[in-house]
Amino acid sequence: MSKQMPVLGIIGGGQLGLMLCEAAKKIKIKTVILSDEKNAPAQNSCDKFIYSKYNDFDTVKKFSDLVDLVTFEFENIPFKVLNKIAKSKKVLPNPKINQIVQNRKTEKSFINNIGIKTTPWALVKSKEDIKKNKELLPGILKTCTLGYDGKGQHVIRDIKDVKDDWRFSDEYILEKKVDLKKEISVIVTRFSNGDCSIYEPIENFHEEQILRNSKIPANINKKIYIQSHNNAKIIAQELNYIGTMCVEYFINEKDELLVNEIAPRVHNSGHLTINAFNVSQFENHIRAICNLDKIDLNKNSNAEMKNIIGSDIKKYRLKSFKINEFFFDYLKKQIKDKRKMGHLTILQD
Repeated sequence: MSKQMPVLGIIGGGQLGLMLCEAAKKIKIKTVILSDEKNAPAQNSCDKFIYSKYNDFDTVKKFSDLVDLVTFEFENIPFKVLNKIAKSKKVLPNPKINQIVQNRKTEKSFINNIGIKTTPWALVKSKEDIKKNKELLPGILKTCTLGYDGKGQHVIRDIKDVKDDWRFSDEYILEKKVDLKKEISVIVTRFSNGDCSIYEPIENFHEEQILRNSKIPANINKKIYIQSHNNAKIIAQELNYIGTMCVEYFINEKDELLVNEIAPRVHNSGHLTINAFNVSQFENHIRAICNLDKIDLNKNSNAEMKNIIGSDIKKYRLKSFKINEFFFDYLKKQIKDKRKMGHLTILQD
């Protein structure tokens, strides 16, 4: 008798939600999207779409009643929303993991406490705290919560850059600026029995703190390759993580590997896995959370992925593509500067 497939609820309707729905469809799993964006791209691929603010608990309950388990496409969903759903339906990854990674202080403390290096950092609540941590300058001041693609971040070269009238209304961390040689990420999927599927390290290239290009293989040595895999596996195990997650790393000029951030979800840098591997990060996530069989990873090809940002999407929509090029249009109705509108994956062999 074939296994009864669950109905999967996904919170968030952006491009990651869209690609999760497409991966679910491939393995005959129905999806219900809950999104606070009326024109969310994922409505083009899910089986049912519900538009609602996440703090509308009546609608959240209706969503929860329609599904067998719940996952999410971004980590900044209010914990109380996920926790409320978790009282009646399984939520994976566990919402408690979000409490750790939603806050840069708790995230970095967790990573350091399990013996893994990050950039040197300190908690900052005032100008005096920055003065006490001058050794971290030049540095980057980051809000402890929220902020992505460079939002909520300020470069501080020396103490003169900190104005007397700055109001530290939120907690911040001050991170020492890294003498950056390279940025890589490792996508890992952990299953409920503890088995892991780990993709090879991906080399990433940013402009204005937005990911522009990713490629495999990464131009790194064997030691970094192994260490980046081992660290990702340790982090997933220590969190008792189920599903796909991404560990983002800096490599400094001394060839030290430093964890930058943990993303408890499928990740932009892993888009190339759709075409370059037999099982994508999206399918692996669904397999793990739905307790389906793990499939051994095989790489089909080396690859490069290019994010299509803002109005560039217009020319891509008019292009024709070669047999080794795969264009993904997120079908976002509004074009904005610095907004990810699609991506192109190019297989190299």
